[in-house]
Amino acid sequence: MVLQPVVLSGGSGTRMWPLSREKFPKQLLALTGDSTLLQATVARTEGIAGAAGITNIEVAAPVVVCNEEYRFLVAEQLRAMGKPGTVILEPVGRNTAPALTLAALAAAEADPVMLVMPADHFLQDIPAFCSTVARAAKLAADGAVVTFGICPDAPETGYGYIQVGAAYGSEGDEVFAPAPAPGGARRIARFVEKPDAATAQRYLDDGGYLWNSGIFVLRASVWLRALSACRPDIHAACTAAWEQRPVSADFVRVDAQAFTHCPGDSIDYAVMERLVDTPELAPGVVLPLAAGWSDVGAWDALWKVSPKDDDGNAVHGDVLLHGCAGSLVQSESRLVACVGVRDLVVVETADAVLVAHKDRTQEVKQIVDALRSRGRSEGLTHRKVFRPWGWYDCVDAGERFQVKRIVVQPQGVLSLQLHHHRAEHWIVVRGTARVTCADKNYLVSENQSTFIPLGVRHRLENPGRVPLEMIEVQSGSYLGEDDIVRFEDAYGR
Repeated sequence: MVLQPVVLSGGSGTRMWPLSREKFPKQLLALTGDSTLLQATVARTEGIAGAAGITNIEVAAPVVVCNEEYRFLVAEQLRAMGKPGTVILEPVGRNTAPALTLAALAAAEADPVMLVMPADHFLQDIPAFCSTVARAAKLAADGAVVTFGICPDAPETGYGYIQVGAAYGSEGDEVFAPAPAPGGARRIARFVEKPDAATAQRYLDDGGYLWNSGIFVLRASVWLRALSACRPDIHAACTAAWEQRPVSADFVRVDAQAFTHCPGDSIDYAVMERLVDTPELAPGVVLPLAAGWSDVGAWDALWKVSPKDDDGNAVHGDVLLHGCAGSLVQSESRLVACVGVRDLVVVETADAVLVAHKDRTQEVKQIVDALRSRGRSEGLTHRKVFRPWGWYDCVDAGERFQVKRIVVQPQGVLSLQLHHHRAEHWIVVRGTARVTCADKNYLVSENQSTFIPLGVRHRLENPGRVPLEMIEVQSGSYLGEDDIVRFEDAYGR
């Protein structure tokens, strides 16, 4: 049995602002350890082969579906962990059902069992996860569509719920037992939207409801057949986009025009909920997952899964606390000190600080909406911006000037470009820069500088083996990032 991990790396994570931004969402951040959430998602599949006594599983290289805008960030994170896999690019976001369909079309010929995972979830007990996946893969190989349900330990209003039905036998036959074994597969009775507090408490007291994890195990052919019956419009649009895809050496791109016309919908709405009423398409099955799962959907969720001191405080970075309890305090660029606070979330970044009560972190998205409506960049990007060649950090700015710290990775090459409204002064502080300026090509070493006049074609390269670090001082009447004309670009931008 071939198990194909499919990682859906969409979403902007607005409730995790200011650390998560639209241009750098939470799945690309290291929120729960040294690895990013995306890297942790890919890494947790390594123990599946042989789990739960099932030895005939071969785990394939991962397939990651992400927005075109994140392609270099995703590819670099996979490269850094030695898991290049396949990266399928969506020209626009259309929710999880079209994203899964692209992955299924890519795998259709081999028809593997697909393990479909959001890129931004946290799991504490990886062996338990691998064991549950191995059990689910056996059911999926026989035609079931399996999802994982989390046993609720609180009346949570931020999750959807699954009501469980009759027991489901390992061979695909229903077992109408009054009390199925704990942890056994169950038919899905219905999906329930995020409830209010009273309804969530009722679900918890009932005991027949699980949190909807958003993790699925199913064959590629089963998904495509069920989608064709339930949402033929999505199936047709994705198929057209896939069949008309252009050739690309580094990424799998789909036809932008065809995919843009695809309706947006989630896996649950498009197919899973409909399987309850049309089980002849495929059995809809839920397996309980007890592995310390969290969707890390808001700051209070991160507090719950983080290590804490004796007073219940979770801290990260340069933090000093005195007389504090039950709080999450995170520092990214400077010292943060708190005195006498309780049940707060304090998150500091280079350009923004969030202070919120732990019980109201779901409302952080309202701040992001306000930033967008006012046209403020803090909702979109960090001060430090990553590029395929490295990164830059805007360390100071004022009227008619801007100062950036620039790091170009070894062999990194910026595009051949010009600016209509600004000149640039480059100072090398580490490494060696190869500079193209008009018709000249020359090297600039440490403690040397060069000047790029307004309106002149230029390019910056790092020919060395160590990162090139520079200070760039821009001056001119307009300093926006859109004042750039590219003539050549190694990254196809």
